[in-house]
Amino acid sequence: MDSINAGFKLPILRFRKKSSKRRGLTVRKLIALLILIVPLGIASIANAEPLEDGLAAIERGDFATALRLLKPLSDKGHAGAQYNLGVMYFKGQGVTQDYKEAARLFKLAAVEGHARAQSNLGLMYDKGQGVTQDFILAYMWLNIGASSSSGEFGEKAATARDSIAKKMKPGQIERAQEMARKCQASNFKNCD
Repeated sequence: MDSINAGFKLPILRFRKKSSKRRGLTVRKLIALLILIVPLGIASIANAEPLEDGLAAIERGDFATALRLLKPLSDKGHAGAQYNLGVMYFKGQGVTQDYKEAARLFKLAAVEGHARAQSNLGLMYDKGQGVTQDFILAYMWLNIGASSSSGEFGEKAATARDSIAKKMKPGQIERAQEMARKCQASNFKNCD
């Protein structure tokens, strides 16, 4: 006998046939679950490649390719594509600069939980770029963006939020904080 196994008995695994009424996860349920889940995973993988190619195109300054790759993803509700298209419209990269379109795209991504889009939307409300200037909404979106981010980006969003707070009355800050709580509690469905 090996010294490794000395004194230890390996358990004997026995499989008993259980009644079908007591089975928790039957083969049919497992197959049905896989049929539902696998396409979602494949769709995520399929969307990842055009997104990464679109981001690479932005990096090398090929904005026409980036637009061609990101627009269909954005139209399907992909927050990362919406955010990056928003940046392109904000900066006028490969498209005519359009703050309204940038704000629209940032809002779409923001309500999907994209922290940078939330912060950028807040900054646009602060400056009145593409939206009506509104310090309450600016504070709200920057507060959400700061709480959704970590590291340097989260700190920058918090600093911008605090800067906007200096332009506001205490009651406005309280209202913006309450709006941010409601927005987050509703999973970004009640953010206006």
